[in-house]
Amino acid sequence: MPIFARATLLLLALIPPAFAADAGADPYIWLEQVDSPEAMTWVRAENAKTLAVLEKDPRYEGFLKNASAIAQAQDRIPVPHIIHGQVYNFWQDADHVRGIWRHTSPLSYATAAPEWTTVLDLDAVALSEKANWVWKGADCEEPAELTCMVQLSDGGEDAVTIREFDLGGGRFAANGFTLPHGKQETAWENAKTLLVAREWAPGEMTKSGYPYVIKRLARGQPLASAQEIFRGKPDDVAVELLTLDDGAGHHANIIVRGLTTFESEYHLLTPAGVRKLALPLKIGVEAMVQGRVLVSLAQDWTVNGTSFVEGSLVALDLKALERHPSEPKPVLVYAPGARETFNSAAATRDSLIVTTLVNVQGRAAVYHPQPDGSFTHTPIALPDNSAIEIVDADRHGDSAFLDVTGFLQPTTLWSADVHRSTAASIKALEPKFDASRDVVHQFEAISTDGARIPYFVVHRSDMPLDGSNPTILDAYGGFQISSTPFYAGIMGKLWLERGGVYVLANIRGGGEFGPAWHEAGLKTHRQIIYDDFVAVARDLVARKITSPRRLGIEGGSNGGLLMGVQFTQHPELWNAVDIQVPLLDMLRFEQIAAGTSWVGEYGSVSVPEERAFLASISPYANLKRGVKYPEPFIWTTTKDDRVGPQHARKFAARLAEFGIPYLYYEVIEGGHGAGANLEERARTNALEMTYFTRKLMDN
Repeated sequence: MPIFARATLLLLALIPPAFAADAGADPYIWLEQVDSPEAMTWVRAENAKTLAVLEKDPRYEGFLKNASAIAQAQDRIPVPHIIHGQVYNFWQDADHVRGIWRHTSPLSYATAAPEWTTVLDLDAVALSEKANWVWKGADCEEPAELTCMVQLSDGGEDAVTIREFDLGGGRFAANGFTLPHGKQETAWENAKTLLVAREWAPGEMTKSGYPYVIKRLARGQPLASAQEIFRGKPDDVAVELLTLDDGAGHHANIIVRGLTTFESEYHLLTPAGVRKLALPLKIGVEAMVQGRVLVSLAQDWTVNGTSFVEGSLVALDLKALERHPSEPKPVLVYAPGARETFNSAAATRDSLIVTTLVNVQGRAAVYHPQPDGSFTHTPIALPDNSAIEIVDADRHGDSAFLDVTGFLQPTTLWSADVHRSTAASIKALEPKFDASRDVVHQFEAISTDGARIPYFVVHRSDMPLDGSNPTILDAYGGFQISSTPFYAGIMGKLWLERGGVYVLANIRGGGEFGPAWHEAGLKTHRQIIYDDFVAVARDLVARKITSPRRLGIEGGSNGGLLMGVQFTQHPELWNAVDIQVPLLDMLRFEQIAAGTSWVGEYGSVSVPEERAFLASISPYANLKRGVKYPEPFIWTTTKDDRVGPQHARKFAARLAEFGIPYLYYEVIEGGHGAGANLEERARTNALEMTYFTRKLMDN
């Protein structure tokens, strides 16, 4: 019997009696008890076995040194957030492991060496409070003045503690708002009142594990006295809060009642109470400028005899919505062309910045509202072959920050002047690897139904076309999330510099070409997503860029499910499979962590047709004895309360039972990602690169 299987059988003897009934159907259900002593004993034993292999590799220490240096480099671009006219930034490095929250003036920020003032030292707070705090952000939306609701997580999980912070005094507000640990969120109604979505009574959460009751909480008022203003249902995905403010002083509180993964009702808080808006169920509320609410459409919408196609951006007058919530009158702002889609929008005082994707390459433009309600627009000249993202916009001024990046182009931060529709680079990341010999090409593969699937290849300009190139193929393929070019210093230093090839595939399920690209792979149609990925892999082999012996794949979260499916459906195509924070047991995903909230993407086992499909693709259910699988690297985090570590644990245990070699690693701290801080994330990256090197570069 293989050693992995013997170790698993020994641990099975530790299964508590309470799990005995379920163990007959699933012998590893005990691993779903995230923090149980038995499960954690198993985790530590698995970690020890894996680290004995990867950390003992002679290249690991060098990889870790380089990954840590890049992750904690002082010349990283400090991500700017504009709050009350100042530029704020949350920063982590070797001296600030948990991080500091700091600010400077816009003029100082634009210099090479900004003069920062620390507002909150999270390392000091965690030390004094003996807490494992991880920064989760701050809500400083107006109309509150110089106060923010700071969100702190225990070890990186999604559940947070929320505390009011006095920006002016640089401390947590005395007698300020404090909300104890939970999955929750807040929104300012005014300077003295919060709207709060949380678990107000035991069990008052949706089946997905999110709040569905919103209450109004006045300053100084105990939680038990908060006034209920909205109640969803336990079968909802979640009820969330959205706040919009603009430079003209307009303020809107919107309640988003998530009915399914992608369908929501929108309710506006008006002087007369909460009013439901007559909007399509599949939309996104993006921003507000001059009292006009910007809405992106994920479905076609016909209203008042006018039709708007999915992927469009429309504007709605806030005052009109308050008076007549059942009679919206949208005005077109943007409509997509062929192979094009809306990406994001943000408002300055008088204008709107919109980014789009054209064949998976970024574009940006300034949109100016006109007195008649229409919008004119002017493109912003930015580098081609890049991804363009809005970092932040000054709702009280005329500027915005844009992130411009590419595979070989170090990230640059641009300051956009919306009045002139121009932008200038103000900060640039120093190159983290030698890209002088590298090039990027975009190709297309033909999927099983004839669809053209684009993908990017980053490689040496003198790459031999003989199938010998070590190649990592990456994709996500879900939730209408677009996979766009990005600058990855660690990947470049540890892989590209050493002759490796990196490939990013734009398979269906993503948002690269709008809602239809995503919806093509929903629920029982999901196999087409996996076929797209295989089409790209086979195209790489046909072009002689690589071969199955030199081809590895990676993906996380939903992309981790993609990896699990490829592992079980096409083990012959890969020699390395990096399965990151994955979903893998698709017959129980609805009962694990926040799984119920993704039924709109994957389907439900309660629907016979959907259950049959999930059973056919579930990696955990489709592992087979006697099949020659590549040795995978499976990793997750204990504190992940979104997907949960349960999927990865059970998959590894089943591999051990079948005598199939594997590597498993679980970060004890950190949420849905590679770790809770820069050091932990660098370690995970080094382990991954060691794994890929062993599998794809070694002979």
